[in-house]
Amino acid sequence: MSNRTADRTTNHPVNPAKDAGQAIGNSNSAGPASSNRQIAGAIIPKEQLTAYQRWEMPSFDLASTAQTGKASLASAVALMDIQQQAHAEGYASGQSAGYSAGIQQAQAEAAQIHVLLQSLQEGLNQIDQQVAQSLLDLSLEVARKMIFETMQVRPEIILEIISEGISHLPHFNQNAHLILHPQDAELVREHMGERLSQAGWRIFTDNQMQRGGCKLETAHSHIDASNAERWRQIVESIGQNKSWQA
Repeated sequence: MSNRTADRTTNHPVNPAKDAGQAIGNSNSAGPASSNRQIAGAIIPKEQLTAYQRWEMPSFDLASTAQTGKASLASAVALMDIQQQAHAEGYASGQSAGYSAGIQQAQAEAAQIHVLLQSLQEGLNQIDQQVAQSLLDLSLEVARKMIFETMQVRPEIILEIISEGISHLPHFNQNAHLILHPQDAELVREHMGERLSQAGWRIFTDNQMQRGGCKLETAHSHIDASNAERWRQIVESIGQNKSWQA
């Protein structure tokens, strides 16, 4: 081994200057890279990093990301369902409450309208009754005046009244007599005197008796055919109470 070493040393003499230059060149060429490697490989604590230096690589776990996305989507869908359900319930509740309130208001208004219509009907009935009564009163007054004027124009109408009255009495009457106005008595004697005398009737006069009226009396019967009495019977037949006197 000593010989070999010596031989190598002898065969390759050492050049100090060359070796030094090579060493310096090797040092210059390798220096920056070695320094970089040291800096890159150095471990810097996290608390020593500044806000601009702190950076972490995002996760590339696709399965976890997809699962998170599905969960978020499901939550969003569930939230939308809850919102739609709440909206539907609120709408249904509001609609039901509004419908009930509307029904109550409609019933109240219908009751008011019914009261108004009832009052209106009562008012119309009263007006109808008043108008009908007024018309009836007017008709009776016109009829009374027409009857009175007719008896003044046609005094012979008393003959028809006497004949009708006698027809309602028995044929044989004791103490039968007529009570007439003096002017009507003359007219009756002139046109019916002989026939009445044969039937046993006598004629009496009364200034209180109005023309056109008379009374027929017997021992068992009495007929009041005066104007006031005949008028009373007429107005009572239609439910009225109007006097013959104006």
